[in-house]
Amino acid sequence: MSLTYKKNISAAAKKDILELEKRIEKFNQGEIAEDKFKLYRLTRGVYGQRQTGVQMIRIKLPYGKVTPQQLITIANVSDKYATGNLHLTTRQDIQLHFVKLADSPALWAELEESDVTLREACGNTVRNVTASPDAGVNPNEPFDVTPYAHALTHFFLRNPICQDMGRKMKIAFTADESDTAMTYFHDIGFIPKIENGTKGFKIVVGGGLGAVAMTAQTAHEFLPAEEIIPFSEALIRVFDRYGERANRNKARLKFLLKNIGLEKLMELINEERKSLKATATNFDLSLTEANIPEIKAIPETQIEDWNAFENWKRTNTFEQKQQGYYGIWIRVPLGDIDSSRARKLAALVQEFAGDDIRVTANQGLLIKYVRPDLLPFFYQSLTELNLAKPGFNSTHDVTSCPGSDTCNLAVTNSTGLATALENLLATDFKHLIDESNIKIKISGCMNACGQHMAANIGFHGSSIKHKGLVIPAMQVVIGGGVSPNGEGFMAEKVIKLPTKRIPTALSLLLNAFETNADWGEYFNDFYQRLGKRHFYHLLKPLAELETLDQAEYIDWGKEEKFIPEIGVGECASVMLDVIGTIIDEAQERLEWAEAGLKEAAHADAIYNSYSAFVIGAKALLLSEDVKCNTQIGILESFEEVFGTNARFTFAEGFKAYVLRIQQHEPSNEFAQEYFNQSTEFLRTVRNYRGEQLAAQGEDKVVISDFYKA
Repeated sequence: MSLTYKKNISAAAKKDILELEKRIEKFNQGEIAEDKFKLYRLTRGVYGQRQTGVQMIRIKLPYGKVTPQQLITIANVSDKYATGNLHLTTRQDIQLHFVKLADSPALWAELEESDVTLREACGNTVRNVTASPDAGVNPNEPFDVTPYAHALTHFFLRNPICQDMGRKMKIAFTADESDTAMTYFHDIGFIPKIENGTKGFKIVVGGGLGAVAMTAQTAHEFLPAEEIIPFSEALIRVFDRYGERANRNKARLKFLLKNIGLEKLMELINEERKSLKATATNFDLSLTEANIPEIKAIPETQIEDWNAFENWKRTNTFEQKQQGYYGIWIRVPLGDIDSSRARKLAALVQEFAGDDIRVTANQGLLIKYVRPDLLPFFYQSLTELNLAKPGFNSTHDVTSCPGSDTCNLAVTNSTGLATALENLLATDFKHLIDESNIKIKISGCMNACGQHMAANIGFHGSSIKHKGLVIPAMQVVIGGGVSPNGEGFMAEKVIKLPTKRIPTALSLLLNAFETNADWGEYFNDFYQRLGKRHFYHLLKPLAELETLDQAEYIDWGKEEKFIPEIGVGECASVMLDVIGTIIDEAQERLEWAEAGLKEAAHADAIYNSYSAFVIGAKALLLSEDVKCNTQIGILESFEEVFGTNARFTFAEGFKAYVLRIQQHEPSNEFAQEYFNQSTEFLRTVRNYRGEQLAAQGEDKVVISDFYKA
């Protein structure tokens, strides 16, 4: 593929795309093992689907922002390389499905012409930084968090400290204390505050969903805004060094925090401060400005049903903090919008609204800076696009991951169930179109891409064995979400039910709440007041399997009987390698360090030299069958195993020798010195391994779940 005709692509993006193309070619020729290629392509937004031979492409949209022109580009790319569908995600990304691997570099190149990236949308990296979609127009916000989310996003993009962590890192900024960004279940969450005229943030850390959900803890009640990136960098350095890598299920920040405690974590963060790439950061406050077109005439509008318009206006619009403008929420069922509608929506926004569309965490969209006299016109236009469904972010607005439609890990179908529940709500619970404090979310498995643990009523895919057959099922979870006063809750598992009985279960739960709740009682308070056992017994009759009919052996949206087909997770760690290949990885880090020295990127050069130390030490430890499940463990084990060997003797010990990275500011002098020392160490490692090979006769294959550190 030639990129010479691509005028608007940055040098860094061109390098990324050409490297992806080369690696795909090497992979197809058998020169790169599948697991190693998987780890590489994931950090470039290329994710394997359930279906063989095609990929899901995840487009990274920081804080959900997409301009009309970018939306048009994404729609065009979907038509050309995918299915013509754009899937909006709970991480404020857009995903394209059924893309051929060979097409991914060209797809990426066309996106980059509109300044849209795939880099670090997947994999063990800092994932898409999310934010309240109404940031900048929220009447209750202390200040617009957009410039801060933007700066943090771009600081960590391609940053060597977060390219190959044990697991992913998720970061969110909320607009105000109502926590619409759900910071409480993120690795790092930022809540804006102003103290004594100074902008800053309350910072929470160590939250997470999944099989073991945990609520984030407060690291700082207030930290000045210019210090949030240094704090985040130090935290990620600590996570990279101390985080678990052997057991993927324990490799998130929440488990490190649980193991060592908040006090120790903060102590380790402070130890990193001197070595940081970021000291203080300036933020581009121009990002708070909107580009609003001049509108000379209101298009002719004919509303046939004014009651329907008022219903939509009440549930899907709000007055911005900017006087004279409204925001319009767009409810997108299942988060799916076809390319034709996306282009028409983009054209509508270009002509009549602000050029800053936001993808929302409940898989919808936000249009900003709409004049109040244009609301009827927008309603008419959105109705024509089938995008004027009322009840945005209400009980009717069910969130769902793609489930078994495309995902390797999904146990059951999420989208068919979501549609069934929305139909039920529209028929039997019409009045809940105004209810914003009961959220329903569905995931196809326990991994919570549908955020079911953050739902008042949630479901995740599972299965039940009965008389030699397997029934598609859903685990019912209750009591999660954000309360009206901004308090975050994690749901509790209550009971597992056949998936075809979930609509009945939802009806029972909602009817019980409407019949027995106190006036004005929040759903989670109602759940806590009656207790888990009460709801278990309420739903238990639905778990009776002797009354199953044949339809219940078939999942939603399917025609054949259910057979659980769970693939290997795309984020799983490498399972086999040879020692020589690991040493080559260390050499690659040194090459990156050398490039950093040439570009005067001293902090990057230092961290890549550090990585070469760690990976080189890991190679020799694995040759001796020593576990390598954390980076700090590698440094300690290497000192223990090889410390008496004259070639690996360091006056202060190997661990202290490598961790001098903490004691120095990222100067040119130290970067060059540290690089030279890492280069010499790796040369010694190669020589030592060569002697081992001479004695053993062949390179050692590592087949292990503790390879990854």
